[in-house]
Amino acid sequence: MFTCDHCHEFVAVTKEMAVQNRNHCPFCLWSKHVDDKKPGDRKAFCQGLMEPIGLTFKKTKNKYKKDAVGELMLIHRCVKCGKIEINRIAADDTTETIMDMFAASQNQEEPLGTIKKLTKEDAPTLLSQLFGKKIRS
Repeated sequence: MFTCDHCHEFVAVTKEMAVQNRNHCPFCLWSKHVDDKKPGDRKAFCQGLMEPIGLTFKKTKNKYKKDAVGELMLIHRCVKCGKIEINRIAADDTTETIMDMFAASQNQEEPLGTIKKLTKEDAPTLLSQLFGKKIRS
């Protein structure tokens, strides 16, 4: 359990949730820079707030499915140190907030290293992953 440092909502974390290392708020999607080398290590000294700046698909390692799309992920940028990280979207994350953040991210041009931010062309796949069915364009 924690209180979001950005929106101040109370965030309950239970064993039944699909996310083991919850560190972002399901209401505003902001996170805190708590992990250093790997998810869940909680060894970061920075402790800055991490702004949700976009969405990406996790890279897949299946060489036989070259067109396979990976899991939908949030892209966060630390407002204190600038580190960019990706985080799993949780089942209880507010889909309206995810869609609002996706729309806002379309106007942002910033270097993300090897992370490919989703664009308008990715919207049908994004909607399919969020709502579990094919959406016709």
